Amino acid sequence: MSKKTPLDRRGFLKIAGRYGYTSALLAVAGTVGPLTLEGVGTAAAATAAERDKKPLKTLKFGASGFNEQNLKIQESGQLWFAQKLEEASDGALQIEFIGSNAICNQLDCVKKTQQGIVDLFTASTQNSAGSAPYYNVLDFAYMFPSRAAQHHFFYHPKSEQLLREPMRRLHNIQFLYTHCELRGLMMGKKFADKPTVTSIDELAGTKNRVTGTQLGRIAMQLMDLNPVPIAWEETLDGLKQGLIDGAETWMGAAAYANMSPVLSQAVDLKFFCGTEHTAMNNKTFESLPADLQDVVMETSFEAQQYTQREQERALVEVVGAVDNPPAGTVFGDNGVRVATLSDEEIHKAEQMCSPEYRPAEWEQWRERLNKMSGGLDVYKEIYDIAREIPKDMDVASVEARRWWQG
Repeated sequence: MSKKTPLDRRGFLKIAGRYGYTSALLAVAGTVGPLTLEGVGTAAAATAAERDKKPLKTLKFGASGFNEQNLKIQESGQLWFAQKLEEASDGALQIEFIGSNAICNQLDCVKKTQQGIVDLFTASTQNSAGSAPYYNVLDFAYMFPSRAAQHHFFYHPKSEQLLREPMRRLHNIQFLYTHCELRGLMMGKKFADKPTVTSIDELAGTKNRVTGTQLGRIAMQLMDLNPVPIAWEETLDGLKQGLIDGAETWMGAAAYANMSPVLSQAVDLKFFCGTEHTAMNNKTFESLPADLQDVVMETSFEAQQYTQREQERALVEVVGAVDNPPAGTVFGDNGVRVATLSDEEIHKAEQMCSPEYRPAEWEQWRERLNKMSGGLDVYKEIYDIAREIPKDMDVASVEARRWWQG
């Protein structure tokens, strides 16, 4: 093998066939600099040798559509987490990483985890809410004013009572860690010739693809954004052909899911969570010895810090989620304009759709989730926690805390 031979898909599959798929993935994830056939092959051989111990437990990790390529775009840390779990447990835990929708997808990974078909999974909390409705506690419109506020909540000791304990009790899900972004509208080619959006009013009456979120649809309806459920397979063509105006998602997702070639503008509405989380079957978690449960929690804590650090870097350097995205970023190379709305416009949108200003429209879901929580006012509690830090605090300044230790 030549040191200069770039790694392509055929070369990757050849390495995976020799050393195992997960070892090949971990080798790619751990390689700094250009990916070459020899470099990745050598790393995969070393990784396979290190992993060649008889594990106490092998955990299947259903990582929906994620693989070694798109995890360089959205740094939500799944491969990093898998590798760190093996290292921290000294091989007692071995992770069988199954991404690229090979065993489960965004909508059914949670169900297959609950059923024990996989032990760990990654998908957005919004897409998972269809099978585990308590996830909806994260999706009230404008509950989080910033990505920093999101991280602050997921590190917060009260996240145990408000989110994690009900998820275990109601849905057999141990919520481990998550990446944090806020959703906006990714506008298709119909907006290519229009000025960069500066006001929510310019979006009124548009027709927009909505994901599996249940609460997000309420906000979109209140803002006159006409949410329409369209299969992913039809979404890109719909954006390209102008059959729909836009799609509701976050910028990292638009980049890693290859939406950028059919987009014209990314409107940063920030109207509710985009949280690509990693979680575990709780019965599987509880079956582990106490020392390995500690390993899972500590590694989750480190993974939350990984996303806090690396995803913020990737948003700027890889995605180009900034004003005037530069060449060399996904948005820059595809001509996607980022539409940053003023504080006044964000506040106008908030007044149109948030529970603070339109309480009646959210009352039914609030009552349902409060009952599921055991009687807490979950929206108000999370809303207040999200405002414990300054609105303009940068993500890097958020204090990392072990949420499960109070």
